[in-house]
Amino acid sequence: MEHMISPGNLTGSGLAGRIFQTQMDPTDDIVIALVGNPNTGKSTVFNSLTGLKQHTGNWPGKTVTTAFGRFVHSGKNFFLVDLPGSYSLLANSPEEEVARDFICFGDPRAAVIITDATCLERNLNLVLQVLEMTRQAVVCVNLMDEAKRNHIDIRLEKLSRILGVPVVGTSASNGQGLAELKDAIDDLVSGRFIPKPIRIRYDAAIEAAVSMIEPYIKKATGNQINSRWLALRILEGDDSFIVALHEYAGVDLLDAEEVRYKVEQAREKLQQQQIYRDDLRDRIVSTIVGMAEEISREVLRYDGDWRKRIDRKIDDVLTSRLFGIPAMLLLLGVALWISIAGANYPSQILADAFFWLENQLTHLFTLAGAPNWLLGMLVEGVYRTLAWVVSVMLPPMAIFFPLFTLLEDLGYLPRVAFNLDYFFKKAHAHGKQALTMCMGLGCNAAGVTACRIIDSPRERLIGIITNNYIPCNGRFPVLITLSTVFIAGGAGGMRPVLAAVMVLGLITLSVVITLVVSRILSCTVLKGLPSSFSLELPPYRIPQIGRVLIRSILDRTLFVLARAVMVAAPAGLVIWLMANVSVYGNTLLNHCAGFIDPFARVIGLDGYILLAFLLGLPANEIVIPVVIMSYMSGGALLDLDSMDALHQVLKGHGWTWLTALCTMLFSLNHFPCGTTLLTIRKETGSWKWTLISFIVPTVTGILICFIVAQGARIFGLV
Repeated sequence: MEHMISPGNLTGSGLAGRIFQTQMDPTDDIVIALVGNPNTGKSTVFNSLTGLKQHTGNWPGKTVTTAFGRFVHSGKNFFLVDLPGSYSLLANSPEEEVARDFICFGDPRAAVIITDATCLERNLNLVLQVLEMTRQAVVCVNLMDEAKRNHIDIRLEKLSRILGVPVVGTSASNGQGLAELKDAIDDLVSGRFIPKPIRIRYDAAIEAAVSMIEPYIKKATGNQINSRWLALRILEGDDSFIVALHEYAGVDLLDAEEVRYKVEQAREKLQQQQIYRDDLRDRIVSTIVGMAEEISREVLRYDGDWRKRIDRKIDDVLTSRLFGIPAMLLLLGVALWISIAGANYPSQILADAFFWLENQLTHLFTLAGAPNWLLGMLVEGVYRTLAWVVSVMLPPMAIFFPLFTLLEDLGYLPRVAFNLDYFFKKAHAHGKQALTMCMGLGCNAAGVTACRIIDSPRERLIGIITNNYIPCNGRFPVLITLSTVFIAGGAGGMRPVLAAVMVLGLITLSVVITLVVSRILSCTVLKGLPSSFSLELPPYRIPQIGRVLIRSILDRTLFVLARAVMVAAPAGLVIWLMANVSVYGNTLLNHCAGFIDPFARVIGLDGYILLAFLLGLPANEIVIPVVIMSYMSGGALLDLDSMDALHQVLKGHGWTWLTALCTMLFSLNHFPCGTTLLTIRKETGSWKWTLISFIVPTVTGILICFIVAQGARIFGLV
């Protein structure tokens, strides 16, 4: 069990001691930083080393999650800090700042750099940057099993000689090489291995400029930080690092007169060589990339050109202008069709089981002599609402989430972001917003949290405000159910196909609305131009079916279902009370629905439907159960044993295809659920932006439903 520790308790404390604290005696803890590119298996290495002895927390002042945990090796306690995945330490994002600052100021005893054996050349860029900052490093070449399958041979010993630090090959998913990795870390921190990191040679002009200021920087900082690396950051004008240096180390280099004077002299020398501040970083990066290419040529033997060609041919289709978007829609449509068609039978089984159990509970209450009001509240209110939520939600979720996770594990989701990047740029939004939208398909709260990957604060706010337009899992039951019983009701065997096409069309519409609203926001309250970013297209990988099932069922399906059940139970009780408590000869439910009914009719709904959305603020999952319960006679949710029975109930209360369509459109475009609103408040730190996130989609939904409803009535379509 972990809690906070005071500064100085960790070995080599510094910044680490200000962030992480533990109940255990930490005086012998050896702090190790874990750094690497995204998609290198860094989290798998971390989980394999630390097991269950881990925890997560936000970096102080930033909404960037950092994980940390412990492992014991050779009688020593190691405190492992899993830094956010970073492509570079030149600090282009909050995640990169966190990784850079911890290595500089957290004073770790060693940095373990995780690389991907299947794309080592690209990962070596980060390796070389870390080795410029610290001598104490171990390079972990992970995914060696995948490299072997792709006929990639890596000469690890030669790579170690070139880099001057320990290099270990691992396959963390099956535990291979982890013992050797622990030994290498222990050898490094114990002094049995003396590192001699490779030195990056820049242009002669840059080297001369660094030599001019390095001695003065070393003197001003007391040699606490690699002075050569620091000189490069000062020359290129890395303002974020200068601020961090002052905040964490209490050093303001530019306040030292001789340092400032030498920096100005060095920049003048560079300008004489036609090297300006804007060009300096490009030259630095080019040198590092060139060295990474040179090293990879020496240590890599690649016989898998066939695999590369296959990946490229697949991408030629999936990311092409002509086929990219249709392929994306086709894959999503197939996933929806499988979810809808496959959910019917298990839904029926669950419904039969739950309502059989309800009969037994009713019989038990009757035998016990329980009063009717108690039977009504607990069985007809709470239990029947829970039965509806579980029987309707669980089957499609249990199918859709594994399929979605399968595409994610396969490496397809970054291709979705690539395909949509052009459209987001036109909307003056950030291309990474496409990835946050994909997260929103599971849960909008998760989608809002995922907006942390967007570097620009302006574009991050746009992503947060518009994420709710993407239907989360809680709204899929509404879309799937109404599409099945109304839109595709008379299609017979084609019903699942037409329902899937309808839901796919609604999701496509939600993306279009997201782009339109993003453009409006970027031209009004959040003005600005879109920023650029690097998007990695990872190699296609064979999904690990076991891990996909565990992640999708445990981490997503059951998590969302548990949240729905927790909300549905008290909601069922409240709704039963509203439906059974009468005031002035009418129930509270009828009073409330009647009050808002005139407005609801204008936008194609009725008072009960709009009230269901309001009561569904805690969780979207209960909207349909609330509607059904509102239409009951006697104040209980009706026993619906099929989609056809549901169709008859809704039709009997005045529903038409227009009512179903407007209900689905309003489900797409209305206020976020309570969990998402609280997440928005946490991420933005502002009730103002939380209120805007509530108002913007709600106003959008009202306008769209008004236009559709009035248009259908004017043209006599209903």
